[in-house]
Amino acid sequence: MNIKNNLILLIIALFCSYSSLYAQKVGKYVNLFMGTSGDNGQVDPAACVPYGMVRVCPDSKPRSHSGYDFAVDSISGFSVNRLSGIGCGGNGGNLSIKPCSKDSALKILKTTEYASPGYYKTGLTNGLTTEFTATQQVAVERYHYPKGREALMTLNVASAFNSVYDASYEIVSARTVRGYVWAGTTCDVGRYKIYFDLTTNRDFKKVSGTKKILEFSFGTADGRPLEVRIALSPIDTKTAAMENDRLSKLNFNKVKSQAAAQWENLLGRVKISGGTDEHRSLFYTSLYRVFLSPVNTTSGDQRFFATNGTVQEAKDFTYYSSWSMWDSYRTKFPLITLLDPKSMKGICKSLSRLYVYGKQPWATAFESTPTVRTEHTVSVLLDAYRKGITDIDLPLAYPGLKREADSLETKRPDQILEASIDLWAMGKIAEIERNPADAAKYGAQSKKLFDNVWDLYLKNVDGSFGKMRSSGLYQGTKWQYRWALPQYLDRMASTSEGKLTLGKELAYYFDHQFYNQGNEVGIHAPFIFNRLGRPDLAQKTVTSLLTKEIKHLYGGNSEYASPIYSKIFKNDPVGFLPEMDEDDGTMSGWYTFAAMGLFPLVVGEPSYEITSPLFENIEIRPGNGEKIKIKVINRHSLDDQIKSISFNGDQIKDFRIDHNELIKGGELCLEY
Repeated sequence: MNIKNNLILLIIALFCSYSSLYAQKVGKYVNLFMGTSGDNGQVDPAACVPYGMVRVCPDSKPRSHSGYDFAVDSISGFSVNRLSGIGCGGNGGNLSIKPCSKDSALKILKTTEYASPGYYKTGLTNGLTTEFTATQQVAVERYHYPKGREALMTLNVASAFNSVYDASYEIVSARTVRGYVWAGTTCDVGRYKIYFDLTTNRDFKKVSGTKKILEFSFGTADGRPLEVRIALSPIDTKTAAMENDRLSKLNFNKVKSQAAAQWENLLGRVKISGGTDEHRSLFYTSLYRVFLSPVNTTSGDQRFFATNGTVQEAKDFTYYSSWSMWDSYRTKFPLITLLDPKSMKGICKSLSRLYVYGKQPWATAFESTPTVRTEHTVSVLLDAYRKGITDIDLPLAYPGLKREADSLETKRPDQILEASIDLWAMGKIAEIERNPADAAKYGAQSKKLFDNVWDLYLKNVDGSFGKMRSSGLYQGTKWQYRWALPQYLDRMASTSEGKLTLGKELAYYFDHQFYNQGNEVGIHAPFIFNRLGRPDLAQKTVTSLLTKEIKHLYGGNSEYASPIYSKIFKNDPVGFLPEMDEDDGTMSGWYTFAAMGLFPLVVGEPSYEITSPLFENIEIRPGNGEKIKIKVINRHSLDDQIKSISFNGDQIKDFRIDHNELIKGGELCLEY
């Protein structure tokens, strides 16, 4: 009887332990300083909410692409927006505040820095402590001045990481400043204009000012925190003021707790057990960064600023902006589709409207917020549609999609391959829109472009394959571009002695370290092994990339001067390889998918390749009320190989699972 009772108690204890794990908040695992040091990620610890237009953070002096560099303690101030891990000098950095006189130097006390989802805090060498949180459109900034000292502050209306074409402000009252900044988007290709409404909780007096810089004083500090709120709008200052008014009844701590809750809601859609502390921190930090963009630029009264410079009504959706599609279409957007389909619907409706109001491969002259580029939008729309998000206004976008497909650049071999990807997706969208003539046209064009590059440049491996930019390729080698279109593996195999030979060549590619995680064109390559009949090599390769120190020959733009032996992802300020930008959620999406043992090999196909996850149990809530459980059985080491797979009791032989079946819920069992 005692044995039976003890067994029951043990089972109850284990159940309670398991349940407790899934009840725990996961935001505590997010390390916002990971990848923030130097050119090893180009990310930041900014205070923000998911898809937030505001991301408030220190700007280091000198700064990195995101403004913040963990290795630098000098700062120019605290600005309200930025993009994560992008190249070309970054974007954002607007409306910088320095809590001192305009000519004073300022440094962070690095030992005082703290950041968590929705919150950032640090001490400064001038004796202040600063705290920041945010809503979708409002930066909420709190400054603790030493009691008895004059509380000076400087606002730089013209601060920006790119060109500033105009900036202006008006002192409306002793507690309100309004104005705008008109600046260049990434690489100064396009332009954006942001209006602002700045309010304070104490009266100030102007000390000095130019057209772009305002220095003001709040008098002698009395020990109470001085609060500044900066509301943003792409529409006008009236709308910005409305955003501030909507927040007027919420104090700092309430805004902070709401921001944390928003993050917990999204991050908590995946719960994990098992793995190491580092794996858990890497996982949730990566998942966090997936949801930083695109950003919600819809006003509180449901209006948005369109890319033709007009203000439109968002009748039945949320309008998003701030795009970096060229890389992030591969991983970030498929992950949002899986975990946050409601937001993905709004994202796709917003993308469809780019084709109505004006879309450029990069940015337009009328952006509503800092942005980068929009190539491969067609693949994102196709992928979402085929994964069940069908109400995305494809008929509205279709004429513009056709115009874009008919004008793709095909000068370099890499451009031809990128165009082939888009034309393949366009052919599939034409099928959805029941236009067989267009489907045949774009499908044939895609195949022809791919075949030409494959036959001329990529089929026959030679000594030039390992050289960066050979044959005019952009940021890559012929080895890396060789695997760019896995949707055409059958065509590749038909001219390369079959899939067995392709598998051997892919193994050679990894064995000789030609793979480059810093160059996104090939980051899906490990998962191709599954389709070449070598799931064992897929698992071995992915596990190695996730967990082990390996040899790296390439950075993001060129060969390293000497090979680097390192893990790719580390829970450290030097969190990525040198020159490896995070690329606005691309690398984070890759890590998150790979760590879960699922990967969207072909964007536009509704399926995932199955590999070995880092964790013993994973629970995914795909936003439709269902639960997906991934269960690891009889694994003793991460190097063990999967022997059998079943989903809801049905065997899976090809190491692939359909998205639309997966999100119905159930248990995916991996037996080792």
